[in-house]
Amino acid sequence: MDTTFLRNPHLDGDAFFWHAGKTGALLIHGFTATTAEVRLLGEYLHARGYTVSAPLLPSHGTTPDELNRCKWQDWTRAVNDAYAQLAAQCARVFVCGESMGALLTLFLASEHPEIVSIVCYAPALITALMWRARLLAPFVPYANKVPRAPSDADARWKGYAVNPLRAVVQLGKLQQEVRRRLPRIQQPILVIQGRLDQAIDPRSGQVLLAEIASRDKELRWFEHSTHCVILDREWECAAELTTKFMERHKQQGRILSEVE
Repeated sequence: MDTTFLRNPHLDGDAFFWHAGKTGALLIHGFTATTAEVRLLGEYLHARGYTVSAPLLPSHGTTPDELNRCKWQDWTRAVNDAYAQLAAQCARVFVCGESMGALLTLFLASEHPEIVSIVCYAPALITALMWRARLLAPFVPYANKVPRAPSDADARWKGYAVNPLRAVVQLGKLQQEVRRRLPRIQQPILVIQGRLDQAIDPRSGQVLLAEIASRDKELRWFEHSTHCVILDREWECAAELTTKFMERHKQQGRILSEVE
């Protein structure tokens, strides 16, 4: 594997599946990232009795050129397969996603009404400069990421140091598809955003909750966190809030199986 474009290549970014109780949590990482982005949250939930699954999305953790060959449907198929595997072994399943992973979480919720509830961290529903990516993608393979203020998440995050532009265009298509599906999603939803997030439009969470059909919905702001709110300095607060939200809804939703 070419690590030229990878930040923190020493970190474990592979897919993981950790068995525990009969309640499952599917964790979905974001665009250009790896499962290192959801690993701390996964460890937190697993220690509290959740069976945790975190797939590595197609063409992530490899090379930016590979990611440029992906379509958004490759990512939705991958998370649908991961959900099916987890649901086959659990009585009920929650889904949580970061950034683009939040979009994939919403996509799954629209496809599977039996999902108990969902948590979206820094949902990438609205991002700046998508038009620029569409203009440049036919001519330029990738662009450097915009420098941002240092954060505690930097040393814990593994992924590409550049944005593959054709893949960014696919992210834009996924945004459109998910937004079209919001009126059909009815599961309880918790949205967590960092006040210092410069990667997405800060209106994303508010627009999401305004357009989704869910009646039980909540937006929480973390004042000292950047985009990767589940890796930054308040990650334990995000994990605790997630667990409380999931525990509150644990007895709701259709039982998938009698797995013990």
